[in-house]
Amino acid sequence: MTQAAVTNEGQARTPPEGWQGIAADWSSDQRAFKNVPWGKAMMWIFLLSDTFIFSIFLLSYMTVRMSTTEPWPDPSTVFALSFGGEKIPLILIAIMTFILISSSGTMAMAVNFGYRRDRVKSAVLMLVTALFGAMFVGMQAFEWTKLIVEEGVRPWGNPFGAAQFGSSFFMITGFHGFHVSIGVLFLIITARKVWRGDFDREKRGFFTSRKGNYEAVEIMGLYWHFVDLVWVFIFAVFYLW
Repeated sequence: MTQAAVTNEGQARTPPEGWQGIAADWSSDQRAFKNVPWGKAMMWIFLLSDTFIFSIFLLSYMTVRMSTTEPWPDPSTVFALSFGGEKIPLILIAIMTFILISSSGTMAMAVNFGYRRDRVKSAVLMLVTALFGAMFVGMQAFEWTKLIVEEGVRPWGNPFGAAQFGSSFFMITGFHGFHVSIGVLFLIITARKVWRGDFDREKRGFFTSRKGNYEAVEIMGLYWHFVDLVWVFIFAVFYLW
C-alpha cells in the first residue's frame, strides 16, 4: 500500500465536526435503537408531536388570557357544583383528576403483570384503567352539558366575561377528552387480546403479536401516562390559574 493510499484512508476515517458529525454519529449508530421495537419508537415520536400540539394550545390560552381587555371568568365560580345549598368550587374537576391519576397506577400494574406473563391480572387491570377513563369522559360530558345548557357557555361567548373563555375551554378539554376516549377504546382491544392469550399463541390480528411479547401493553401504557400527564398541566393552567 502506497503512502498516498494510507493518507487517503486516514482522511476518510476522520469524523466530520459540528452538526454534520452529530448527524453522522446518529445515522451510523448500531446501539441506540438496535433493541428498541418499532412500535415503541413510533409511539414516542407520536407523543413528542402531540406534546407540541398541547403546548401550543396551552400557550395560546395563556396569551389570550393575558392579552384580553375583558374580565376573565373565575374558574372557581364557573366550575362550582351545589351540594346542600352551598357551592363547592372545582369539586367535579378534583374528582376527575383523582380518577385519571389513579388510572396511571392501574396501568403501570397492568404493564408489570404483562411482562410477568400473568395475562389475567394484566387484562383485568387494563379494563379497570379503561373504566376509570370512561368515568373521566362521562364526567367531562356532564361538565360540558352543564356549561352549555345551564350556563349558556358557547365557543363564541359566555355570560361570565371574556368571549375567548368558551373557545379555549372547548378546544383544550375537548382535544384531551378525545385522546382519553381513543385510549379507552384501545385499552379494551388490547385487554381482549391479552385475556385470550393472543400474545402467547403468536396470533396475528389488529396488532401484530409476537410469541411471549407483551410490548403492546407497555406501548399502551406510554400513551395512557402521557394523557394523564397532559391533564395535570391542563388542570394547573386552566382550572387553578
